Amino acid sequence: MKTGPLTIAIDGPAASGKGTLARMLAAHYGLRHLDTGLTYRAVAKALMDAGAPLTDEARAEAAARALDLGAMDRAVLSDHAVGDAASRVAVMPAVRRALVDKQREFAARPPGAILDGRDIGTVVCPDAPVKLYVTASAPVRATRRYHEILSKGGEADEARILADIEQRDARDMGRADSPLKPADDAYLLDTSNMDIETAFAHARDLIDEARGKARA
Repeated sequence: MKTGPLTIAIDGPAASGKGTLARMLAAHYGLRHLDTGLTYRAVAKALMDAGAPLTDEARAEAAARALDLGAMDRAVLSDHAVGDAASRVAVMPAVRRALVDKQREFAARPPGAILDGRDIGTVVCPDAPVKLYVTASAPVRATRRYHEILSKGGEADEARILADIEQRDARDMGRADSPLKPADDAYLLDTSNMDIETAFAHARDLIDEARGKARA
């Protein structure tokens, strides 16, 4: 039986609900949580703040290696423009290598962690005993993001959000380095027709099942 810190890997496309689920599950199981998407957003924000082009891979790698995971501000990094910039920085192999190193270090610390992102189960933590792939249809994800923005007092165009999500999916799934895809042994969870509480209950059941198999 495998011992050591428990790692739960959660992957999925933008606005699938994986981040909210990961935070809820981390609280439920008493594990630390890392939204790995924020690490790419933080690198992109560092380039934006410095006025550097998003194509400067050397500068982006340096920002990635200097990143303090404990200093990331979710509110600042959740800005839509930062998210779009992050998807451009995320295709850079040198940036991915630097951030994967940090993400693996985070996962290795006791008592364990839940990491959510786009390549956790396939690249960052391929030996994780529990892997989920959380998804939903693009229109459903666009509607969720639209209402999220409105709930925070912002303005949004749902059609434009859908187009952005489809473009990000194409970039994430089509990149040569660590494309977004389910790990072969991941449990699939389609949340298209679920509210967050239902999705949480399903995710918890899948995790408990996977942990039971890992202990067997």
